[in-house]
This record gives sequence, structure tokens and C-alpha cells, in this order.
Amino acid sequence: MRKLLASLAFTMGAVGAAHADLEADADAAAGREKAQSCAACHGPSGISPSSAFPHLAGQQMSYTAKQIMDIRDGRRLVPQMAGQVDDFSDQDAWDVAKYFAEQDANLGQVDPDNTEQLARGEELYRAGDLSRGIPACAACHTPTGEGIGSAAYPALSGQFVEYTVATLQAFASGERANDPANIMRDIAAKMSDDDMEAVANYMYGLH
Repeated sequence: MRKLLASLAFTMGAVGAAHADLEADADAAAGREKAQSCAACHGPSGISPSSAFPHLAGQQMSYTAKQIMDIRDGRRLVPQMAGQVDDFSDQDAWDVAKYFAEQDANLGQVDPDNTEQLARGEELYRAGDLSRGIPACAACHTPTGEGIGSAAYPALSGQFVEYTVATLQAFASGERANDPANIMRDIAAKMSDDDMEAVANYMYGLH
């Protein structure tokens, strides 16, 4: 656990220093123009109409910018986005990210009758499962699920359950591998399918 926390602290500092200038120059108006091609899958304001695609509204700017650049540069493979951001400059990525960051985030509402699963999800999110080496999600994504911009840790609240589960499964299998220092791959690999469903359902209604 101490090694993980040390890695998180190092990553936060490195990411913040690397992107400070581009973030400072980000232009939401320019991003809105560039984001028009994103609307079909992610919605005009970043609220996706389909659980196959994530909500981008209210997402941490640093996280969205990183994902755009990772997809563009082949560090993250997303078949549905093939060619979509090939012509984006780094500044374009930050402009689009700023536009979406300034939109109102999706607010999810959980099924209140799903008490047992939600209780397990809350336990994992807030305390983790130290017996299996699973840290609390809140340590990186904050107690309210808003993420940490300086470390490019994403907001998770209100995200589609199906998308969150699919993302955790992709990290667990190694299909997705653009997480700094293997952080999410190491964590997700220790989670069961039930764990993933539980925490995804809890985060959907977190705000």
C-alpha cells in the first residue's frame, strides 16, 4: 500500500508539471468547435446517449486531454475512435477537454432497493478491501467521485454502469494499458466481476 501511495504522489507531480502550460492556454470556445465531431457518440454537451460511450461532461480536463492524446498516439486503442483525433494537436486536445469540463456533469440515480450491492460498492469505494490489496477508490477519485485534475485521475460519478464495468474489465485483462505506473491494471486485476458491478453501481449515483 505504501508503494502504491508513493507512486500516486509521484504521478500527480509529474502530470501536473508536464501539462501546466497547455492547460493554462486551453480555450473552451475553440474546443466547442473542435468537439462537434464528438457529439454523435458523446452528446453535444458531453452527456452520452449510449452506455457504450462515456459521459465527458464535467470530466477532469487533464484526464480527457490525456485520453485524446493517448488515442491519437496509439497508447490507447479505441476502435470506435479510429481516425477521429488523428489531426488533433496537443492544444486541440486541451481545448476540447476544457469545453467538456465546463459542462454540467451527468447525475445518476441508483436503485434504492439494491441495498446489498450498493453497500458492497460503497465499502470498496471508501475503504477498499485490504485483505486482497484493493485500495479505496476515494483515495484517487475523491470521496465525491470528482477526480483529481493535477494527477489526471478521472471523475467517476454519474458514469454509465456498463461503461465503468467494461473499463475495469479492460484494465484487468491488460487490454487497456495507458494507466500511469500500472495503477488501474494492478487494482482491477484483484477485483471480481461482482466487485466491479458493485462499485460501478455505487459510483453511478455518487455526487
